[in-house]
Amino acid sequence: MDWINKVETPCYVIDERRLRENLEILKRVREESGCKILLAQKAYSAFATYPLIAQYLDGCTASGLYEARLGYEKMAKPFGRENHIFSPAYRDEEFDEIAKICGHISFNNIRQFEKFKDRAKGASCGIRINPEHSTQEHGIYDPCGEYSRLGTTLANFSELPDGVKGLHFHTLCEQNADALVETLAAVEKKFGKYFGKIKWLNMGGGHHITRPDYDRELLIKTVNGLREKYGFEVYLEPGEAIALNAGYLVTTVLDTFKNGMDIAITDASAACHMPDVLEMPYRPNIQASGAAGEKSFTYRLGGNTCLAGDIIGDYSFDNALSEGGRLVFEDMAIYSMCKNNTFNGVALPSIYLLKESGELSLLKKFGYEDFRSRLS
Repeated sequence: MDWINKVETPCYVIDERRLRENLEILKRVREESGCKILLAQKAYSAFATYPLIAQYLDGCTASGLYEARLGYEKMAKPFGRENHIFSPAYRDEEFDEIAKICGHISFNNIRQFEKFKDRAKGASCGIRINPEHSTQEHGIYDPCGEYSRLGTTLANFSELPDGVKGLHFHTLCEQNADALVETLAAVEKKFGKYFGKIKWLNMGGGHHITRPDYDRELLIKTVNGLREKYGFEVYLEPGEAIALNAGYLVTTVLDTFKNGMDIAITDASAACHMPDVLEMPYRPNIQASGAAGEKSFTYRLGGNTCLAGDIIGDYSFDNALSEGGRLVFEDMAIYSMCKNNTFNGVALPSIYLLKESGELSLLKKFGYEDFRSRLS
């Protein structure tokens, strides 16, 4: 980690070696299960690494036109990979472009399919289904929750419309294969009568396939069983699994003081640079740190914005923090870069690539113009 003091902060650093390690795992799952795996760009869309990802995966998937354009321009077109999309509702003025660049289009309900089917003739169309079976506790990430706006429930799915080639469900979030098996049982019970009529089944994302404790053998067995039983193509579209633990957010301590406890202000902001810390919420790991009270010096870390709740968390360290010191947050390649913002006029972090050779390459540096261009 001798590169830590060579970068300007705040900055994200993508670890190419760890990214490839994840891709090697996914390659094995693809080969042994026969499924196709897509990159969910909502979690990771650092397109400088798409040439590497394209060596291992079947394509990417999008949630809107701009993601679809990125996937088409940076992966599908140059590398001959697939480009998929799902949106809760499509905009009339955008759909024709979507249909030109996406080979697979999933619709949130039958009404959306009927509205756009004549304009999507070149694509393989699917319907997103909602099995109404929750396996997680985070309501904000649960598409099966009460009054969900995502997917068609069985009560609203009387028959498979002509022209629909696939079904799509996405109900998981950072979960293991047992949650998929449980969900699949609910899907088969409610929608299995249509499985003999479709060409593909997309089981969405949320599969933490590259996590050390993930039961990959169960996933492979499950996918093989589906393909053998029904004969359709199976898609998985993880986002986190592609870049899990393959990135860092490096920050500098700007100030320390006391107010009932030791407080440190950093140039990285939870609100701006890692919003899932507040939204999820969760406590990101910092290298060489411990829980509050575990090590000799405990600090509450906060960002440099005016939001009172811009608190990253409480951490302990072997040594006292001081102005100018560096801290390294782990697992910051996923979602952080996709969801960051310039609230308070705080600059976006630069993006570096730590190559497998050890060379550090600056991919992008943001400045005032990037902030100003978002406004009018």
